[in-house]
Amino acid sequence: MRASRLFIAGTAVALGLALLAGTAVAQTAAPTRDDIVGKLNHFEEAAEVDLPALKQQVMERAKTRIKNDPGPVNRPLIAPDLAKLPAFNAQIQFDADTPIIQPASYQTVGRIADALVHSSLLPYTFLIVGHVESNSKTREANAILSQRRADAIRDVLVNTFKISTKRLHPIGLGEEQFLDRPKPTSAVNGQLQILTYAKLPEDAPHTAAAPAPAAKKPAKKR
Repeated sequence: MRASRLFIAGTAVALGLALLAGTAVAQTAAPTRDDIVGKLNHFEEAAEVDLPALKQQVMERAKTRIKNDPGPVNRPLIAPDLAKLPAFNAQIQFDADTPIIQPASYQTVGRIADALVHSSLLPYTFLIVGHVESNSKTREANAILSQRRADAIRDVLVNTFKISTKRLHPIGLGEEQFLDRPKPTSAVNGQLQILTYAKLPEDAPHTAAAPAPAAKKPAKKR
């Protein structure tokens, strides 16, 4: 009887560990191209957002020491209109306090690139929005870091995957627009977003950027 109980207990523990392992795999699995396309291809209208002005506003607000700051939980969103746009939230891993993308996230970035050249998404431009969870760093430092990370994703999409730079607009919001406002320190708030931003002008090419032609060597002097 005791051996039977031990066998049942051991089986239960093994099953529990297997379920936990399966959950971990599910959490770290890269999204498919179709997952991303499905999130981004229901664009209706462009958000009225002045990106250069928004970048300046983020930095100014992050630097300001407000006496009556309501704190991260109640801090008003800096660009609420962005919530109206189709969005894909990506779990991109970076080295701590840097814009260096970890190898484990390369597949996810590649899937994003595949989605952006899907026929249903070629007519659109996209925002690459960086966020940072509330931490021991200053809001200004986190605003700068989020912009650098958004820029890093844009650079990989353009330089490695040849997505047209005209279709990508990186912007860092730092701590100024949490994805999970009730939990400002949650890792969810460090996710990077791809948002369908606007339609390309009718006369703009809807193709990926072509590789730059090789530079010609100067003719040898005789």
